[in-house]
Amino acid sequence: MAFQGKKLINNPDDVVTEFIEGLVETYPGLQYLDGFPQIKVVLRADVERGAYDKVAVISGGGSGHEPAHAGFVGPGMLTAAVSGDVFASPPVDSILAAIRAVTGPMGCLLIVKNYTGDRLNFGLAAEQAKSEGYKMEMVIVGDDCALPPPRGIAGRRGLAGTILVHKVAGAAADAGLSLADVAAEAKHASEVVGTMGVALSVCTLPGQVTSDRLGPKQMELGLGIHGEPGVAVVDLQPVDVVVEHVLKQILSQETQYLPITRGSNAVLLINGLGATPIMELMIAARKAVPELQLEYGIAVDRVYTGTLMTSLDMAGLSITIMKSDENILKRLDAPTKAPAWPVGSEGNRPPAKFPVPVPPSPSVKGDEILAQPQELSKQGCILEAAIEASATEIINLKDILNEWDGKVGDGDCGTTMYRGATAILEDMKKRYPMNDAAGTINEIGATIRRVMGGTSGILYDILFKAAYASLKQSTPVSANEWADALEASVAAVSKYGGASTGYRTMLDALIPASTVLRQRLKAGEDPVTAFMASSEAASAGAESTKQMQAKAGRSSYIAPDLLASIPDPGAMAAAAWYRAAALAVKNKLHGSKS
Repeated sequence: MAFQGKKLINNPDDVVTEFIEGLVETYPGLQYLDGFPQIKVVLRADVERGAYDKVAVISGGGSGHEPAHAGFVGPGMLTAAVSGDVFASPPVDSILAAIRAVTGPMGCLLIVKNYTGDRLNFGLAAEQAKSEGYKMEMVIVGDDCALPPPRGIAGRRGLAGTILVHKVAGAAADAGLSLADVAAEAKHASEVVGTMGVALSVCTLPGQVTSDRLGPKQMELGLGIHGEPGVAVVDLQPVDVVVEHVLKQILSQETQYLPITRGSNAVLLINGLGATPIMELMIAARKAVPELQLEYGIAVDRVYTGTLMTSLDMAGLSITIMKSDENILKRLDAPTKAPAWPVGSEGNRPPAKFPVPVPPSPSVKGDEILAQPQELSKQGCILEAAIEASATEIINLKDILNEWDGKVGDGDCGTTMYRGATAILEDMKKRYPMNDAAGTINEIGATIRRVMGGTSGILYDILFKAAYASLKQSTPVSANEWADALEASVAAVSKYGGASTGYRTMLDALIPASTVLRQRLKAGEDPVTAFMASSEAASAGAESTKQMQAKAGRSSYIAPDLLASIPDPGAMAAAAWYRAAALAVKNKLHGSKS
């Protein structure tokens, strides 16, 4: 069902002019011609009319492809960009206004994407400019590789490869070359570049409804950039499969759109179509580079990844390949102040992977011991029972923790804690030197760091790292030394996490536990009894979070009335594993008395 697209705009008829106004406010090196709304031209602020002593390079087309084309205006790239309305070619008068504003005695090159309206309007403007005495050349870019030849008189559509042609021509002009030479370099670049796009959604024009042409599990191959249908609608595929298909199409020896063969060098551009996260573009880049190198024998000299030539809010990407040589690389590497030109690698590509320097584990010796079954000491047996009970309790609480967190956070507390607990149970038999309490605590922290992730993972890692620092000189560990370690852990989590009592976090369970444990031990109470009393304090502290207003974590963004009667999941988890450990210790030491 079609529905009205949501846009952060004012009047749909004003989107292009208001975009241009915002652009020049953002980038002081740009200006626009005072001819709104008919004339929509962005130009370099440092170019004096009629006095520019280099070849002017002008491009443009319909709007809706931002940051193209206006975002590529600047020294070393375009001298001016002419905008039409959304997906509509700019009128002849606008193109003429741009030519007159920036063209000096060296002449002007027009770079035009291969669409009929653009060809006709830019062509007529070029002829009119010639009649006025301007030296003019025009290069048309048709880099679409989705459709097999012949394409009739329409030819191949101009896509994101046009941006690379802009850069080559702009750098050549900036180097002081003649109009003929700048045009020749631009024409050569246009002949060695190919692009194909893939869409996951249909774009929505300002003020119009969103098309339901694509289903939720479909994608479109070989799209244009004006919302027109692609070559084929297919089932959604993993990005690696998509990249393989697109590269195969661009480099097809049947179509021979590109003069690239095994042993060639190339430049790669991964372009977002407007609503594609940079994460997804980088995932595609990570596949495309080795695919080109290993499957096609093509050396990748430069990689550019970003949102450069869009189709409004379309989700999807296009891949562009340009055959490179020494001169093209020189032009691409030349400096430019165009605000939207992406940062690309220069020079030889080093290996993508570099080994991570890993310090030796403090318990390497323990790992060697674990090559054979351990004979546990009394303290080792108690520690093993406590860890196993704590981890098991967290595993059992997974669903209720997620339920609570779904109401006051992001809903994954139970899953995150479960991930840590199951990994601890797996690692304890093969990695933990159970007779070495400090070493075991350190390894628990390492396990958590490896598998838990998120804020809770790092906070628990800090907690165990601080406990290890407190315990590492103690063998065996006394009850008071365990209390010292708990105090050190609580202090570290509070220091780095920023929370304290009453903030509605796991510290609302651990701080009361630490306080009561210290008090009971100072009073001379039996350590097991003191441990149990501190676990009751932890449970009471966790329950008290039901009445607290969150001051830390994601719950701090939730309205207080939505938190009422729901305990903090992190505090409840901490109280649960702490109490399970206390009960396990009690059963080990006082089992016969209870």
